Amino acid sequence: MTQRVLGITGWKNSGKTTLTERLVTELTRRGWTISTIKHAHHEFDIDKEGTDSFRHRAAGAGEVAIVSGRRWALMHELRQEDEPAMEDILARLAPCDLVLVEGYKREAHAKIETRRLDAKDRMPLTSQDAGIVAVAADHAVLGEAVPVFDLNDIAALANFVESITGLKSG
Repeated sequence: MTQRVLGITGWKNSGKTTLTERLVTELTRRGWTISTIKHAHHEFDIDKEGTDSFRHRAAGAGEVAIVSGRRWALMHELRQEDEPAMEDILARLAPCDLVLVEGYKREAHAKIETRRLDAKDRMPLTSQDAGIVAVAADHAVLGEAVPVFDLNDIAALANFVESITGLKSG
């Protein structure tokens, strides 16, 4: 089976992370297994200076796995490598019902565009991206060719996600 993928896209401060978090909560409550991919446009680190794993990476390890009885994480240092394609990251994930992808604005997968009045930019992305299948906004949106949802109507958005991804027909 091909992995089901749905993106959450939008400008900075448009509500992407909050919508992703709320959809994960609602869809897992409904019994689906959900994984997420978050694309960061800047340098980030999930490790802290001084930890053993940080020291391993600083010493030159290409990959460091941290494993406990509750979770595990694998950090891969790119060093001179290019950033991996979204498909490469998807291939590394364990099987699940749906992967929600936050960011990756320029990829061709289906996406929900988030819009907030407080966003850094308010230019609609729907005219530039045929992959956008819906808009979720905190204000009235007129003239869109795709369905428009209230950004806070998580039940309706989750129903739409189930339908558009084939998790549930109807």
